[in-house]
Amino acid sequence: MSQIAAVRVPEASAEAVEPAILRNAPPRLIRLPEVMARVGLKRSSIYHRMSEGRFPKGRSLGPRCVVWVEAEIDAWIAAVVQR
Repeated sequence: MSQIAAVRVPEASAEAVEPAILRNAPPRLIRLPEVMARVGLKRSSIYHRMSEGRFPKGRSLGPRCVVWVEAEIDAWIAAVVQR
């Protein structure tokens, strides 16, 4: 019988792979239900803060479709955490 030696291949860490993927990815757009779930605010609070300039502006894709840039929401969350 022949023996096959097991060769251990080092795994790439998630931190090393993920930034490379994110740099090449286009900005991700998210809808209101996901924004509400991520920031913990209701629709009226989000729109009120947007009007005051205290929350990232949504972008209209059509008459009944508003989206937010995920990176802007992430940056807003990070700023709130740093306060």
